[in-house]
Amino acid sequence: MKTRITELLGIQYPIFQGGMAWVAEANLAAAVSNAGGLGIIAGGSAPGEVIRGEIRKCREMTDKPFGVNIMLMSPNAEDLARIVVEEGVKVVTTGAGNPGKYMEQWKAAGIVVVPVVPSVALAKRMERAGADAVIAEGMESGGHIGQITTMCLVPQVVDAVKIPVIAAGGIADGRGLAAAMMMGAEGVQCGTVFLASPECQIHPNYKEMVLGAKDTDSAITGGICVGGAPCRQVKNRYTRKVIEAERAGKPFAEIEELTIGSLRRAVQEGDKENGSFMCGQIGGMVNEIRPCAEIIRSMFDGAEKLLKNRYSEICE
Repeated sequence: MKTRITELLGIQYPIFQGGMAWVAEANLAAAVSNAGGLGIIAGGSAPGEVIRGEIRKCREMTDKPFGVNIMLMSPNAEDLARIVVEEGVKVVTTGAGNPGKYMEQWKAAGIVVVPVVPSVALAKRMERAGADAVIAEGMESGGHIGQITTMCLVPQVVDAVKIPVIAAGGIADGRGLAAAMMMGAEGVQCGTVFLASPECQIHPNYKEMVLGAKDTDSAITGGICVGGAPCRQVKNRYTRKVIEAERAGKPFAEIEELTIGSLRRAVQEGDKENGSFMCGQIGGMVNEIRPCAEIIRSMFDGAEKLLKNRYSEICE
């Protein structure tokens, strides 16, 4: 399946692995890249030298392209912006902000820049700033989310910009991939489905939470309090506590205190009651542990069959 994304990045399949903080490290990124997609190392709030180490580790595990995700609201964003240049990273994805002030140094270094956008307005701004493509991410995704669904957002972004659009949010199999392509996307980004892979280094309890999730088992925190950042995760005692505090009108600082360390408790400690198990609404479709290569192959084989059948029906 060749698109402008495969040509731009030199990858076999137009699929990005999401830049999931605390989750997307060298092992997962290398596995996805070796399987023909684009693996991503998440910068999150980790110290710059830790991410430098993950970049070098990933390079030892794959000779294929991979990228780094930089959350622009993180205190380490400036360090990471410099480190990706120093380490010769080929692709940078960004979230939670405008990468404009880093664009000149990245483009001078030959880095492909692909921001995540939750709206048409930001997609247009990123195109003007020099982005090579954009990831239009719907609110079905896990982690920090916007307010527009994938099916509504993707075609509007496709119509609004000339650069390639990658669809994200609620995509876990060939049907989702085929739908994204029919809406005009030239690739997809997936996160939740890769949580259920042996290469993903999260705590086994995290994988159990994802595999056990039903269609109605996600909750959004940060969606009520002023100054909050909406975040989707699996329902548990932690999400109930945060949502109750928000509904009670607790001060933002008090609510934020509840969230500190919650993702670490999920990823590293597997604390099912007090961890933030970020997971998209598609969790109900993720029912088994599969290698990254199998996930990607089955997704593209399924999409190809669907798209060919649809084309045949139209021609008839």
